[in-house]
Amino acid sequence: MEYLSTILLIFISGAVINNFVLHYFVGICPFIGVSKKVDMAFGMGCAVTFVISIASFLSWTFTYFILRPDAPLTSMIFKLINPQSTTVIDLSILSYIVYIFVIASSVQLVEMYVRKFYPPLYKSFGVFLPLITTNCAILFACLEIMKNVSGATGANIWMIDKALTLAVAGGVGFTIAIVIMAGIREELDLCDVPKPFKGAAITLIVAGILALAFMGFTGVDQGIAAALLK
Repeated sequence: MEYLSTILLIFISGAVINNFVLHYFVGICPFIGVSKKVDMAFGMGCAVTFVISIASFLSWTFTYFILRPDAPLTSMIFKLINPQSTTVIDLSILSYIVYIFVIASSVQLVEMYVRKFYPPLYKSFGVFLPLITTNCAILFACLEIMKNVSGATGANIWMIDKALTLAVAGGVGFTIAIVIMAGIREELDLCDVPKPFKGAAITLIVAGILALAFMGFTGVDQGIAAALLK
């Protein structure tokens, strides 16, 4: 029961309470740029969820087995080369480079898939699909995983289940945020918005109000944890 409650809390926290976009303010570029139509926003959310899941899986694998201090694969190779050494190998300095490479590769895979099987969706994305490569929400998820793998010890080290839960939750949270934003912006097109507020101004104001609204979920995870552990 404790395991299931932990997984559930990670998911709820990543998707709603600590929403990547509206709490940490990462992934703002596609959030603003691709939130004009609900269908396009939903497609972008699904693409980001897919990419963030693949990137997080690969990032956890590289971090756990190669990059973290005293990683098993790195230590084994080093001991084969220098059996007498007791030095702890730490390649975490390479994390940013590895994560960026993993994210770029994942985005390229998604781009080829969408172009092949969903040409209209690919055309509607335009330049924003390659921009997923620079979506800092994906890099943020990878860094959160690194923090809970390299920066933790013993039983606190995250395994692949928790890493993928956070990744999927982050993607779902991004989808929720961008679809809500797109729905509001579609309605704004039918409203008499004052001229000084048209365009980017009203979009940023709405984003700020959404962020304030999501602050209302603060502390919900503690209540859920208390209810589940009774």
